[in-house]
Amino acid sequence: QLRLVESGGGLVQPGGSLRLSCATSGFTLDYYAIGWFRQAPGKEREGVSCISSSGLSTNYLESVKGRFTVSKDNNKRMVFLQMNNVNPEDTSVYYCAARALMYGSTCSEDLYEYTSWGQGTQVTVSS
Repeated sequence: QLRLVESGGGLVQPGGSLRLSCATSGFTLDYYAIGWFRQAPGKEREGVSCISSSGLSTNYLESVKGRFTVSKDNNKRMVFLQMNNVNPEDTSVYYCAARALMYGSTCSEDLYEYTSWGQGTQVTVSS
């Protein structure tokens, strides 16, 4: 029921930009915190960014601060991750996920609290 679908991934050159989209359905986006995560082969999944249900609070992984921006449009039921000045270390599969309501509607660093996930979209930063 609670569904999220990522899109917008692809091949981009270092220093370039990319915008990822997360289309949601089956729930009211106004009540859920949405996180962006990424996982590269052989590495653990890590939180990249998060936006609270209200959209007023956002969190960012230290290494992406100043480069990535998370936003959302409740009417369109979409969440976005604008990625600017990307580098090869950003290469990964990116996922959007919804934090379970039982844990709250604000951002969290705890991966297990995000119980609904998209299928992921591949981002490759290379020349």
